[in-house]
Amino acid sequence: MTDPLLRIAAALERLSPPPPPAADPLAHPAFGWDGTVLRAARGFRPLPLDRLVGIDAQKTALTDNLARLAAGAAAHDVLLWGARGTGKSALVKAAVGQVQADGGPLALVEAPANALAALPGLFALLAQVPRAFAVFVDDLGFDTPADGRALRSLLEGGAEGRPGNVRLIVTANRRHLVPRDLKEQGGAASSSLPGAGYCSGAGSRGEPWAINPRDGIDDALALADRFGLSLGFHVVDQDHYVAIVERYCIAHDLPFDGQEAIGWATKRGSRSGRVAWQYVTELAGRHGKSV
Repeated sequence: MTDPLLRIAAALERLSPPPPPAADPLAHPAFGWDGTVLRAARGFRPLPLDRLVGIDAQKTALTDNLARLAAGAAAHDVLLWGARGTGKSALVKAAVGQVQADGGPLALVEAPANALAALPGLFALLAQVPRAFAVFVDDLGFDTPADGRALRSLLEGGAEGRPGNVRLIVTANRRHLVPRDLKEQGGAASSSLPGAGYCSGAGSRGEPWAINPRDGIDDALALADRFGLSLGFHVVDQDHYVAIVERYCIAHDLPFDGQEAIGWATKRGSRSGRVAWQYVTELAGRHGKSV
């Protein structure tokens, strides 16, 4: 007799809808990658670049780099790092949208940070397509330098590195993608850094032996060094925050009140582009408008 559990599983498989077909990589401006199949992104609506205030140098650097990629010229993998809510993710999408508007054959592919192991499969798929791709991994971070070594291999020197028509665009809250707690004066390193301090049980009789602290520091820096272009985003001050709100209000034909905008940020305990957009959403709702 067939196992009842196997019969139930087979019945559920028959009832479940078939997986959607993979999207045509030439047919859409943006895609999502779930680790197995490429899917068209719904409603890809990047902000206009001029809507992003106070990050002009970052806008120029990223857009120029992506334009070179779209043109088939040499281009860098990019790390955008810094404070939360400062426009890193919005800039990636806006820059891709600008290159597309200028006629560049470029598409965005969003890959979740937990699907890094499947990136070689994505690279193999995209390598065959006559189009440039910016593979976007948002909010990436590793607990230890060792966790990032697979990504280091993909970026440079690995057997399955990314193809010439693909570049990785990564955002992170930390400049080096891994936590750093170092006291580098005089070559000392905090014992909280993996690879620094002592490792017990390493000797033939179980004695602890010292590891050069420089090795731990170098390991922590090695991943960030693989990105040819590193763009920093810093905490938004009050004037910058108010300027962001004003630009949004002008774009959406909303009344601008700088003091009210500051009061909103004070209540939230934070100033950022994200908080500015949340205030504008609230303001638009009060006036019966959509944004």
